[in-house]
Amino acid sequence: MSGLSSFFPSKFLSSSLNTRDRPPESISHLRFFLETMPGSRKYKFDHETRAEVLSELYDAFWGPHINVFLGPAESSMPPHMLLSEMQAELGFQGAGKDEPVVPGRPCSHVFKKGESCFRCKDCTLDDSCVLCSRCFHATNHEGHNVSFFIAQQPGGCCDCGDEEAWRRPIGCPFHPPAPESEKDPPRNYTKPIPDDLPPVAHYAHRASVPLDLRDSMCRTIACALDFVLDTLEMSPDEPMLPANEADLRLQPSGDPLLKDHYCVILWNDDKHSYEEVTTLVSDLTGEDRESTEILVRRLDEEGRVVIANDVDAKRLLAIAHSLSQIDLGVTMRRAHDTFREQIVGVITEWLLDLTRSRLLQDTLVLREVLAKELLTQARTKLMHHAEIPNRTRIDCLFLDHTKLWKRPRLALKETYAAILSVGRDYKLAVAGHFANVYHRVVDAYLLVDREAETSIKYFALQLFTVPSASAHIVRNHKLVSRILAIISAFFTNQISDKRILYPPHPLGTLDVEAFPFKSKRFMPVFSDLRYLCHTAPVQALIASHREYISQFARTCALFMCVNPNKRAAAAHVEYETDAWISVFNVTLSLSRVIKVYGEAFALATPAALAAAITTVVHHILMVCTLAEERLDRTKFDPVEFYDVDFGGRTYDVVKFDVLDGWVSFHHALHWLLAELFKHIGSLDQAALREAGYSSVREIIVRQASEQAILTIIDFPLRVLAMIAQIRTGLWVRNGFAIRGQLLHYRDFMLRELCYDQDLFILQTALVILPPDTVFVSILVRFGLLGYFSGATLHTHYEGAQLSHMVEELLYVLVVIMGERASAARIGVRGTVRREIVHALAVGACAFTDLVKRVAERLVDDVCFEPVLSEVARFRAPDGTADAGAYELRDELYDEVDPFFYHYTRNRREEVERILLERLRRTTGAAEPVLVPKLIQIDEGPFATLQGGWDSVVLMQVLFYAVHNVLVVTDEVGAAPPSAEAILDQGLHLIMFALVERPADFCRVAAQKVFEQQKTLVDALCKLEHHTMYRTYWARAVWILTEMEKHILEEVRSRRTVVDTTRAQAGESEAGKKRAQAKARQEALLRQMKAQQASFADTFDDGSDEEDPGMDETEEEISFGTCIVCQEDLTATRPFGNLGLVQPSRFIRRHPDSHNSYLNDVLQTPPSLDRIMPGGLGTGFPPPQAEALDAKAGASSNFEGFPSQFTRFGLHASVCSHMMHLDCFQVYSASIRQRHRAQATRNHPESIPRKEYICPLCKSLGNVILPVTRTPSTTLVKVPFPDWIRAAGISILKSKPDPLLDSLQFRNGTGEFVFWSAQDSGYSSAMRATDRWEGTESAKMVDTVMVVAKSVSQQTRHLRDRPEPEMGERGAGIYLPEELIGYTICTIEIAQRGLDVTGGGLAVDNLSEAQMGLIRGLLTCMGKLAGLHFKGRGDDGREAVKQAIIKRLLPEWSRTSLTSFSYPLLLRDPFTVLVETAVVAPEMLRHVLILTYYACLARTVIGLVYVLNKTRSHSTNPIGRRVHEDIFGDVRMFFMSVVRHSPVFEHTATLVFETFGEARIEKLLYAFTLPFLRRAAILCRSVLPASFPTPPPPDGDVCEYNRLLSFLNVPALSDLPNQDTLQNALSGWCAHYGHSHAASQLNCGVVLDFPAMYRLARLPLVLDNLFGAQDRALTCQRCSVVPQDAAICLLCGTTVCMQSDCCRDEDLRGECNAHLKECGGAIGVYFLVKRCMLLYIYANNGTFSSPPYLDAHGEVDISMRRGRRQYLHFARWEEVRKAWLTHGIPTIVARRLEASLDSGGWETL
Repeated sequence: MSGLSSFFPSKFLSSSLNTRDRPPESISHLRFFLETMPGSRKYKFDHETRAEVLSELYDAFWGPHINVFLGPAESSMPPHMLLSEMQAELGFQGAGKDEPVVPGRPCSHVFKKGESCFRCKDCTLDDSCVLCSRCFHATNHEGHNVSFFIAQQPGGCCDCGDEEAWRRPIGCPFHPPAPESEKDPPRNYTKPIPDDLPPVAHYAHRASVPLDLRDSMCRTIACALDFVLDTLEMSPDEPMLPANEADLRLQPSGDPLLKDHYCVILWNDDKHSYEEVTTLVSDLTGEDRESTEILVRRLDEEGRVVIANDVDAKRLLAIAHSLSQIDLGVTMRRAHDTFREQIVGVITEWLLDLTRSRLLQDTLVLREVLAKELLTQARTKLMHHAEIPNRTRIDCLFLDHTKLWKRPRLALKETYAAILSVGRDYKLAVAGHFANVYHRVVDAYLLVDREAETSIKYFALQLFTVPSASAHIVRNHKLVSRILAIISAFFTNQISDKRILYPPHPLGTLDVEAFPFKSKRFMPVFSDLRYLCHTAPVQALIASHREYISQFARTCALFMCVNPNKRAAAAHVEYETDAWISVFNVTLSLSRVIKVYGEAFALATPAALAAAITTVVHHILMVCTLAEERLDRTKFDPVEFYDVDFGGRTYDVVKFDVLDGWVSFHHALHWLLAELFKHIGSLDQAALREAGYSSVREIIVRQASEQAILTIIDFPLRVLAMIAQIRTGLWVRNGFAIRGQLLHYRDFMLRELCYDQDLFILQTALVILPPDTVFVSILVRFGLLGYFSGATLHTHYEGAQLSHMVEELLYVLVVIMGERASAARIGVRGTVRREIVHALAVGACAFTDLVKRVAERLVDDVCFEPVLSEVARFRAPDGTADAGAYELRDELYDEVDPFFYHYTRNRREEVERILLERLRRTTGAAEPVLVPKLIQIDEGPFATLQGGWDSVVLMQVLFYAVHNVLVVTDEVGAAPPSAEAILDQGLHLIMFALVERPADFCRVAAQKVFEQQKTLVDALCKLEHHTMYRTYWARAVWILTEMEKHILEEVRSRRTVVDTTRAQAGESEAGKKRAQAKARQEALLRQMKAQQASFADTFDDGSDEEDPGMDETEEEISFGTCIVCQEDLTATRPFGNLGLVQPSRFIRRHPDSHNSYLNDVLQTPPSLDRIMPGGLGTGFPPPQAEALDAKAGASSNFEGFPSQFTRFGLHASVCSHMMHLDCFQVYSASIRQRHRAQATRNHPESIPRKEYICPLCKSLGNVILPVTRTPSTTLVKVPFPDWIRAAGISILKSKPDPLLDSLQFRNGTGEFVFWSAQDSGYSSAMRATDRWEGTESAKMVDTVMVVAKSVSQQTRHLRDRPEPEMGERGAGIYLPEELIGYTICTIEIAQRGLDVTGGGLAVDNLSEAQMGLIRGLLTCMGKLAGLHFKGRGDDGREAVKQAIIKRLLPEWSRTSLTSFSYPLLLRDPFTVLVETAVVAPEMLRHVLILTYYACLARTVIGLVYVLNKTRSHSTNPIGRRVHEDIFGDVRMFFMSVVRHSPVFEHTATLVFETFGEARIEKLLYAFTLPFLRRAAILCRSVLPASFPTPPPPDGDVCEYNRLLSFLNVPALSDLPNQDTLQNALSGWCAHYGHSHAASQLNCGVVLDFPAMYRLARLPLVLDNLFGAQDRALTCQRCSVVPQDAAICLLCGTTVCMQSDCCRDEDLRGECNAHLKECGGAIGVYFLVKRCMLLYIYANNGTFSSPPYLDAHGEVDISMRRGRRQYLHFARWEEVRKAWLTHGIPTIVARRLEASLDSGGWETL
């Protein structure tokens, strides 16, 4: 009975419990409900089950008190809804709105996935402190270093209002500090904090909670939490699949009946695609694909999903094993246990909901109740985690976190974050419990957890970076000791049963080939330790308590000399292991912690610092002398000493040969010692005496002898010698591994932590030991005692190796003697300044390149960017390919040292060249000298460093550095290898000495005698005048001159004095000779030039006599060369222009019910051929970007143009390259052959679409257009009225033309069937005629017709022009309108807003290629017309011309019996002008006048339709008319157009009265100006000689007037004087009015949008895009914020990129599917989270750089660097230009051509 007691409520059992302790009925019912639910629901968990669980939880939680949660009007909760959602929907007590201002309360807004968060490095204490968008924008961070991130997971919270997070008050108006009277003094706990925490004091919105409600809340939460823990007790620690049915049944289970009902559970991963998993699961389970897709989508959202639920264990096991074979995470458990786990998922969701909810106005009480129950021991008897004493529920949840899956994990982490926000004591309590179980959490993270990214270990970041919490858990929970123990045990592989042994065995050994070193997960453990130790209170603890440095030293000792190397002298290493990579990863992590530990001792007392140094020295000696069992005794021998003689003295040094011994790069204890030594500079004599020492040397010597100190410095010295030998090539047989270690060791990321530390140890040794002993030790270790004793040959170093080793040694001496930054304690800011100055001295560079030259720690420091602004100027990017760059301010070059220790030799030489050039420019000296600049150290231990210049050993090194080079040079007659580098560094050291300690150095230089009784002065005097080292003359002179100030006689007696007057005389003589030679050369050049001119004159005379012959040859005009065969393009072989005809939905119709677009039209400037005022700026970052974004506000479609208002057509373009027709056919065949050869490649062109790539410029093409010369036709000279009269008479006299009548549309539009893309007569005419059959020109025209027909067949639904039915003559696209007219329109639109140089017209911006394109298309139309008039000599031009004139003259269209029954005003007048250009270009000007006035009348009709649907009060008012000279009486013209239809006239009258004459005039101006611009383009292209650019007018004349003058068109104001035009207008308007009145046709006129074309508006600051993401970034198809949102830049719609949710029936992604309703064949998208552009063209695509740059002017794709990004106007304009010019297909093709693309673009 007792075994079943937990499954039934207590009221059913006899019990002796006191009624006070007995749970109430509601809790008993809840427990019974939860326990019995699996069986009662047949183990099937669905949405209804979730709703039932939530309902039971809420009912038990609030009992009869629902009113305090939802208000008196609500008596129940809707199913499936959460309390916080319901409260927000009701607006209960302010829910769903911004929280009220409560002084002293932090923001604590918990970030949701996808939410934006900000980090200000200038304001925050550390990088973990962040701000939500609301708090960030409410505070001032101008000029600060701000980062911007998108939350990848929920759980973090805003730190605004938390005093521990900020360096200074940020002044958030929403979270002001508490009044001093309400502030509680912070408590310092000296033991773990008690779990029974009091409610938050001084909370202004505290609600009164009835006792029974508080009791029910506590009991319900406790019951739910206990159910969770009971369930998880039976769950496995990691997903494992049983091998067979027997193992399956042996699994632990909570099912008392042990029913054989099982579930197969699939776990989420990032390795497999949706498609792969969906197909596999569907096939294995037999479920339909649609339901499986929903299941797989849930899998990604929730982290796991049940895919099969059955009693057939054998079948389920087979399914599970099949899934596991492709490494999918899959488990199989009893259905009872799985069902309970699913209930756990609902409970975690409910607990999170409680933290988001409120009780009346109180938002804290529910969190406090939840925290109380979490910090209480479980009421059920848990068997697991028994090793944790006094474990509470939160302890168990931390430990069981790994058993959960994605959604409940994230929910619990967010719940914990909400608990932390309650108050500081709550934060400390949670931190304490987390610290207690941290070692077990790390166990699971390192060894078990499958989903590490959602591990609870990352919760440490929110706790360890809080100063009070870190101090509490370090002091009271010994967490630092725990983490160090974990590191020691893990890396010594002390792991048993998936647990790290704690505490570890102290003498464990490392194995770099074992699992721990290969694991990548250890890095966050080091990060946790670093975060913990970086907070100020913990830094103080480390500095004041010796046990912390002792523990850490023991851990560092573990990694001493790990992975040592030995030189392979005879044979190459056979097996190169990559274990060194893992070791360096550990080294990088450990050395960062060492840096933090070392920084702590800036706070230490002298005694504490001395104690720490002696502690570390002790541990180093214990390891290095093999007193401890740390080092491998088979590789490391006990340290021995031996005597060496050098310079007449004997020195006791360590016996070791780097060429023959084992040397490791890794000496963690030495790096720690170096960090401690950096603080001894502050120990003056008073501080030392206070600590009981007389000098810094005594601190070491008390614990270690001189030999011990030499032992300590020898290990880093070995590394330096090994590095020198590797660089010299002595370790080449060790392979790449040794080279890789060297590169990493000296890499900018590690060198400050490792390499520089080794050098600093040597520098410190010069202070502690006699400098001579240190120098000799260095010489011995480098193997160069002999060289610096005069021997220029070496037993091991061959040839150049010896010189290279000398160079490396001198580099070490330069550093330890001259690099004083650490010794002088210049501070972080000084170090940052120094690094930046030297990084930029080479030249300007981008920010990303700059930070690669500076240590990571310095880049991360808060002062980095302010210092950068001080020392450098930012050069903003201008062009589209530019990046921002920083250049050093000129005055800062004085601080540059060419021997800066982070420079390579090449970099040093480059900097030296720059500095010398600058000195020549500023001083005028021919050979200036760079004098070294030393950081002076006047006090402290390092002040004795300058005593090293007195060293006789150093003097001997300097002497032989110069002397040996000169001797060898004289012996062989050439400079030895590295001679320049040796002399550079040797002389630099001498100059150092003369700057810092001139008198003593000069004394030793004069007294110390070396080989052949020579001194350093002798060597320098010889160098001064050595002919082979002339470049060192200036330096030698400077040195000797400086020496003369101290040892005058010694220098003068040795120095050779050159007679300068003789030298000057020689130079002047040489100068005269050079001048004479130059004069002779110039005379010869003049003579040759005269001869050439004479020859040219003779040639010209001869050519004049042969003028007639020349004229004949000039007829054979060449158009260049064929890009394939390179032969001339002449009329002898047909050739054409490579072009592309593409479908387009580019041209925009004016939206008739969108007032904003009418305002755009009213605001258009009078001239579109001038730069638009108020356009895009040029500054970067954009000035006042935030204010402009706020002013623009959020738009649901980013102000994109509505896609339904576009006009379809064909756009033609050429790339200006030409090809012979036969070459084109050969090239096309080669493309087909390439497609067959590369069958798997996604090619840039499509053969079915007849596409190809231009072989020269890689532009996409699909046609070849004929190339024609500019026609010599002249315009008709007859005046316009006479021409009209003559044309009418000519028509009357002409005979009927049945053929022509049969070739015109039957509907009376006047269009011609042979110019239709799908005309059925085209192919038959081609077959029937003899003239075209087999001719070459037909093939070129046919390329256009094939493409046009193909597009036309697929796009009938996009065209609104009346067309004949399929199969009839004239079906399909009408080419003059929808190809030529459309192309000219797009050219005109692209020219809007572009300035014309010289004050000309827009047509002056046309390129020759564009004009040639238009002529080529017109030629094709002429050929098509001639095809149907085969018997006529003029190819039917006269007949078509007559038909066009008939169409224009109204007397031929007033009766429906004629062929022109369709009103002219319903046709596009520009099309008639194009038709005229084809057959009768000579009458272009007269036809233009007629079509212009038809356009005016048509515009009036269109305006009536537009304005009738527009509210006048929302349009911009215009005060007065400004174009009266152009339009005259607007009202009269307006009404005369509409007077023939009474209904229409009434509407027009209302419109005119409503909008007024001024606005009507402006609209008439704006809508007809594009017609004139297009007409100008057509006329200039067809007859450029007849339409020359007029001279610029005087004054500011609007474009309209200039175009009327250019085209010789009378203005509307002159209409009263134009009787002919009046008659024509009257006829056209009457025809339209009668048709409108009769309602025979759709008489609506839709106007093209006349203003500038713009893309959708992206915010100037990228992060503002995420501000209103729920509205603007919501996909309209699936109504959710996409995981990967893409914004269509054409219409502003947000779509889901590469998401399964919005695929169409062809499985195309939404980016492709959206093209159907927007861009047609092309798409331009901004990918929000990827921060890049996506171009799409016809199932192909490419990614491109975004138009955004970060504050440093660099592209940041995917926002990896996190800096705020700003719109770069030039890049944005480049995107717009690519769209305007229809260049997207070519952009895509060029990118695909340059790569072996595998396709798949249609899935985006």
